[in-house]
Amino acid sequence: MKRHLPLAAILIVALASLSAAQEAQPSPAPKPKPRAPRVTKAQLLKQLSEMETSLWDGWKNKDAKPFIKHLASDIVIVSEQGTSGKATIEKDITGMPCEVKSFTLSDWKLTKINTNTALLNYKGTADGTCMGTAIPTTWSSSIWAKRKGVWVAVFHQETPMK
Repeated sequence: MKRHLPLAAILIVALASLSAAQEAQPSPAPKPKPRAPRVTKAQLLKQLSEMETSLWDGWKNKDAKPFIKHLASDIVIVSEQGTSGKATIEKDITGMPCEVKSFTLSDWKLTKINTNTALLNYKGTADGTCMGTAIPTTWSSSIWAKRKGVWVAVFHQETPMK
């Protein structure tokens, strides 16, 4: 038995050195996440103009839900009254002294700033009054940003047409 002990030790050392010399099998590379299909400029214009229209519907119907859904928490809104944000709009939308019978949005133009930011320009015409004054036709602009995979408005301004 004592004769076999040195032989067993040599055999163990030889096998250990062979196993250490073998290359480790590479683990398979993780599969890349599938990319979302590219959205064309026309598709993006359709998507953003529908969301913009839902905001005008919310204004017409004194419904804050579209504003809660589509406005970024840090949005800046510029109007004749100055600047405001999301909290002001959410609070004021139901109590605005406006009576809007109908509106039309036209002359849409989309400018892609980058893959996650777009500028939307259009003409807004409304039949109605705010504080007893006829609602003027406006040239409107909104900047939309894709945040966490969702498009939200981060800026909006309106310029009355003369």
